[in-house]
Amino acid sequence: MKTAIQVDGAPKAIGPYSQAQVVRLHGGQKMLFSAGQIGLDPATMEVVTGGITPESERVFANLAAVLAGAALGFEDVVKTTVYLADMADFQAMNAVYAKYFTGALPARTTIAASGLPRNVRVEIEVVAIGRDQ
Repeated sequence: MKTAIQVDGAPKAIGPYSQAQVVRLHGGQKMLFSAGQIGLDPATMEVVTGGITPESERVFANLAAVLAGAALGFEDVVKTTVYLADMADFQAMNAVYAKYFTGALPARTTIAASGLPRNVRVEIEVVAIGRDQ
């Protein structure tokens, strides 16, 4: 069984997709599969300005809201996929990333991708697993 997640703290989808899907597993476990989040401010639906660092911070704020919508947090993330418009931004994005993930780090793939939505510099998606409370 799957349930779409739609929260106010993250931007509304800009296409025909959900912010995330939660799949219920046996034994009270659940998995969350997020859509890629970009540096859109949910209040204005505009991309934040200032480059890779503010965009990355906004991406993580959006991801936090999506995870919270399923009663999950960054500690529940097991896999991330990071898309960068320019791999020269890797260190700056990684500095922000490291603030949100500590301890048992999730697996990660980082991909150079041209033509990200709204000409953003970064997009990140996550997979998380947790238990119903």
